[in-house]
Amino acid sequence: MVPRPRTEDLGTSPRPEIPEPVFGAPDRLRGTVVGVVITLIAVVTRFWDLTHPTDKGTPVFDEKHYVPQGWQVLTGGNWIEHNPGYGLVVHPPVGKWLLAAGEWMFGYGPMGWRFFSAVAGVAIVLAIYLMVRRLTRSTLIGALAGIFAICDGVLFVQSRMGMLDIFQALFVVLALAALIADRDQVRERLHRAYLQGRIAQTPYGPRLGFRWYRFAAGVSLGLACGTKWSGIYFVVFFLVLALGFDVAARRAYHVPRPWRGVLRRDLVPSAASLAVLPVLIYLATFAFWLRSETSVYRYVVGTEVGQSGPFAWVPAAFRSFWYYETGILEFHEGLTNAAGNHHPWESKPWTWPMGLRPMLYAIDYGPDQCGGDDCVRAQMLVGTPALWWLAVPMLAWGLWRLIFRRDWRYAPVLVAYGAALLPWFTTIDRQMYYFYATAMAPFLVMGLALCCSDVLASAPRGQNSEKRALSVLAVSFYVALVVVNFAWLWPILTGAPISNDMWSNQLWLPSWT
Repeated sequence: MVPRPRTEDLGTSPRPEIPEPVFGAPDRLRGTVVGVVITLIAVVTRFWDLTHPTDKGTPVFDEKHYVPQGWQVLTGGNWIEHNPGYGLVVHPPVGKWLLAAGEWMFGYGPMGWRFFSAVAGVAIVLAIYLMVRRLTRSTLIGALAGIFAICDGVLFVQSRMGMLDIFQALFVVLALAALIADRDQVRERLHRAYLQGRIAQTPYGPRLGFRWYRFAAGVSLGLACGTKWSGIYFVVFFLVLALGFDVAARRAYHVPRPWRGVLRRDLVPSAASLAVLPVLIYLATFAFWLRSETSVYRYVVGTEVGQSGPFAWVPAAFRSFWYYETGILEFHEGLTNAAGNHHPWESKPWTWPMGLRPMLYAIDYGPDQCGGDDCVRAQMLVGTPALWWLAVPMLAWGLWRLIFRRDWRYAPVLVAYGAALLPWFTTIDRQMYYFYATAMAPFLVMGLALCCSDVLASAPRGQNSEKRALSVLAVSFYVALVVVNFAWLWPILTGAPISNDMWSNQLWLPSWT
C-alpha cells in the first residue's frame, strides 16, 4: 500500500509525493468576467463589416465553391449538394451544412455565407482562452492567449470567409479542449482513489469509469473529419496524446505498473472514443447521401461497379459509398504539380510556420474604391508577423521545456501543431495553399502564451523586484506589438480601401507579392 502524504507536505515539499490537487484555474469569478470581455472583443472584430469584400456581390476566392454548395444543400430538398462543374463533391458535408444554416437565416448573400464562419471564429477564441487558462491555472495567461487569437490574421480572415477550414479548426480545438479537461478529471479521480487507499489494490491502478470529456473529444474529431479529410491526422495524434496523459497520470499517483495499467484499463475505451467514434460519426454525416435518390454516385452498382465479385455480399449502398470515397481520394491524389497543376499563390508546408507565402483572396483597383482617388481594396490571408515569425523559436522552446523540464503544458500544443503541419510533408508534390495552415494557428498562439507565462515565471512575485518589472515590461511590450501589428494589417485583412503607397507598405516580403 502506498502511504498517503501528509497535508503539510503537499504545500511545502519541493517534490510532493503526489501532485497538488488543483484541477483548473481557481479564480472562477474573475475568469468568467475576463472570458466575457475576450468573447465580446472577438464578436466585434469578427462581425465588423462582415459583408465585405465581395466580387461584385458574389463570393470571393474559394467561397465560389463552398457557398453555392451550401445553397444546394439548403434548397435541393435532400440536404445534399451536387457539383455539376466537376461531377464530384470532394469534401464531406458538415462544413457545408453550417454554411447552409447561415444562408437559411440571412439568405444567399455575404452575411449568410459568412455568419457561421464568424461564429466559429468567436468560439475558437473563447476555447483558446479557456484551454490556456486551464493549462496554466492562470486567467492572465489565458487572457493573453485570447488576445493573440483575436489578433492573428489567419484566424481573423478565415472567420470572415465562407470556407470550410475555420469549421475544421473549431472542431479540432474543441477536441483538444475536451482532452485537456479529461486530463484534469482523470487526475481528480485518481486523487480521490489515492486518498482512499485504492491506488495499489491492483498493479494496474483503479478503473476510471466513463469519461465524458474523452467521448466529447471523439465527437469533435468526427465532425472535423466530416468537414475535411485532414481531420484524420488529429485522430491519430490526439489518441497518442490521450494515452500519454493516462500514463503520466498513473505514474504521478504511484500506480505500480502504469504502462500496463493504461494498456489494460485505458487503451480500449480510448480507442473506442477517439478512433472508432470519429469514424462512425464521419459515416453518419453521409446519412442524407445514403438515403437520397439524387446523390452523386449513389447508384453506381451495376454501371460503374459490377454486381458480382468477392464483395457482392456487401450492400449496394455501401459499395457505392466506397466507390464515391475512392473517387474523392483519386481526385486529391491527382492535384499534383507533376500533373501540371499550378497556382500563382500555392505554397509548401515549410513556408507555413512563418507565413512566408500568404494568399490573395480579393483585389480591386480604381478611383471608385475610395471617393475619387486611386486606391486598392485587397484582402489577404496573412498571419500576423509578430506572432507567426516567432513560430520556430516557440517550437524549439516548447520542445526544450517538454523534454528537459517535463513541462507537460507544451505537450498538447506541440502534438496538435504537429498534427496540423507534419503530415503535409508526406505529399510534397501536391498542390497546397496557406489556408491549409488555419488549423495550426490556434496552437501557435497557445504556445506563445505559454512562452509569455515562462517569462513572467522567471521572476516570481516578491523576488527580485527589478527582474520582475523587466519580465512584466517585456511581456507587455510584446502584447502591445501584436496588437499594433494586427491594427496595421487591418486594411488588407478586411479589404478596406487604401492608397497604392499604403498597399506597397503592407507587402513586407517579396514572397507576399
